Amino acid sequence: MASQDWLDKDFYKVLGVSKDVSDADLKKTYRKLARTHHPDSNQGDAAAEAKFKEISEAYSVLSDAEQRKEYDQIRAMGAGGARFTASGQGAGGFEDVFSMFGQGGRGGRAQPGDFEDIFQMFNQQQGGTFGSGRFGQPSGGFRGYGGPTRGSDVTARTTIDFLTATRGETITLQGEDGKPFKVKIPAGVSDGQKIRLRGRGRPSPDGGEAGDVVVAVAVRPHPVFSREGLNLRVTVPVTFTEAALGATIEVPTLGGDPVRLRVAPGTPSGRVLRVKGRGVETAKGTGDLLAEVQVAVPSHLDDAAREALERFHALEPKENPRADLMTKARG
Repeated sequence: MASQDWLDKDFYKVLGVSKDVSDADLKKTYRKLARTHHPDSNQGDAAAEAKFKEISEAYSVLSDAEQRKEYDQIRAMGAGGARFTASGQGAGGFEDVFSMFGQGGRGGRAQPGDFEDIFQMFNQQQGGTFGSGRFGQPSGGFRGYGGPTRGSDVTARTTIDFLTATRGETITLQGEDGKPFKVKIPAGVSDGQKIRLRGRGRPSPDGGEAGDVVVAVAVRPHPVFSREGLNLRVTVPVTFTEAALGATIEVPTLGGDPVRLRVAPGTPSGRVLRVKGRGVETAKGTGDLLAEVQVAVPSHLDDAAREALERFHALEPKENPRADLMTKARG
């Protein structure tokens, strides 16, 4: 994305966040929007697909601290925040610089494509110091008058399944030039994470280093498992008698054989049984499988089952399980 695009696009507005939004809130907002507008959830909806691309583009810039800083600088200059003339003195803002360049033969005011010329002029006036750093492009572009230009980055996106994200895999994507290129997905990659391929972006126009390819990864939800860091979580239904009397049950694992777990007598809903080492395995460590017990209540009872439960009800201790709740509620 070129710098002039950043002037026209308000990424904060696209995501509905303030300019001082924290990284955690930014990620939370993006994930909510991505789930709502994801193409897999809106088959054939062109508007949803366009919105998904828009919010992904906004998040890819704002979630990168360096790109976000550069974006804020570009937007501030476009709004008149940077007030320099060719002589380096204070003036009427960025639009005055555009106006000055427009007198050089392009007709009228300068176009956004004149950015590089403007920055180069500032460097000549300021001793080659203005614009140091990768200004105006997403992690790429102008580095200062004294050195070669770094090629701009290219943003790519891919959606992978939950198992691929957990185990890792090498996939093939289509480049800007139509040529395929391979991307190694590391084990444990998270939804919204970006993978940077150094030197695989656009070439430098004057012999500098090439830009990067930045791949934004979306992970499809799994119907059974969810992620908590390196841990996998699964909800396991058990019957009332299994929970009350105890039982040995089978619990699924991701892409492997099931494991057998002991449910202790009197196990309540919500208790978590941990299976060591059956979570996400990465170079940094291996997580566990967390099996949360959920007591299933039968929706239909035949006469014999109802009669048996009524006999049990007559025999069970007459303790009110909500007594402590009522006491606390009264304060």
